[in-house]
Amino acid sequence: MSDKEILAPQTDASLGNFPFPVGTRVVVLVDVLAQNGRILHPRGAVGVVVSAPLDLQHAYRVRFPDGVEESFQSRELTTLAKFQVGDFGNVAALLARHDLFQRVIFQCVIGSQAYGLADDQSDVDRRGIYLPPADLHWSLYGTPEQLECHETQESYWELQKFINLALKANPNVLECLYSPLVETATPLAQELLAMRDKFLSRLVYQTYNGYVMSQFKKMQADIRNQGQVKWKHVMHLIRLLWSGVQVLREGWVPVRVDPSLGERLLAIKHGQMPWSETERWRKTLHVEFEQALAQTTLPERPDYAAANEFLIRARRAALKDELP
Repeated sequence: MSDKEILAPQTDASLGNFPFPVGTRVVVLVDVLAQNGRILHPRGAVGVVVSAPLDLQHAYRVRFPDGVEESFQSRELTTLAKFQVGDFGNVAALLARHDLFQRVIFQCVIGSQAYGLADDQSDVDRRGIYLPPADLHWSLYGTPEQLECHETQESYWELQKFINLALKANPNVLECLYSPLVETATPLAQELLAMRDKFLSRLVYQTYNGYVMSQFKKMQADIRNQGQVKWKHVMHLIRLLWSGVQVLREGWVPVRVDPSLGERLLAIKHGQMPWSETERWRKTLHVEFEQALAQTTLPERPDYAAANEFLIRARRAALKDELP
């Protein structure tokens, strides 16, 4: 793969290629010399940015604790936060030591391809799970929550992050567990798939229903202000509502839609269904969702104990050299 990226939590040092703002505590990477050559402030001295350039081609003005001010180019400074973290804050160093994409235990296709709603313009979206080696998980580096490969539309959650999202009834994650298009599943991942019903609970109502309602409020504003909406997004929201109703009724997550439902959804995608008709369908689904919630046999909460036991087994399995 190319164009790989590790998504790690940002820190104060994550200022990228933008100028440090005024007030940033910085470390100078060069000696500050007086006119006679005497060192006023040695390399490693800490100061505060009092004047920042508009771009990285111009100089900063930095004030030291004794009141002395000097100008520095961008290459001569780093933030104190980044300096303190050192190599352990360097994501590139992490990638150099571990090809975490080789630790993928589960890969599936989601989105329009899995729903049966794809056309010639639809991408192939792959999602999944990676299990970091135990040494890395315990190390000062820690493990990133997500791996991305933009070129191939791939994204992989770290196992614990994936489990946490599943327990919260995240739609994208639950659909991974029920996708009909599984491309990779190690024995450990197959164990997870075998217990996927443990993640289903009545939380589906709050997660699915709440998200759709908030998104439609934004779309109603778009209709008023711009006179249009993104019909593909509308289609997927209606499909999500329908899916949530089925989860509560049937106790499993439907991913691929039947042809008759698919025709109606594609009519929305192509702008062939009037907004008023789409709104009526949405409101009907909200009512069905409430009825399904009142009648569902799903538990109030997912099985946290089973999920935790699986995670512990997976962590122990990560001690082995081979991918479990």
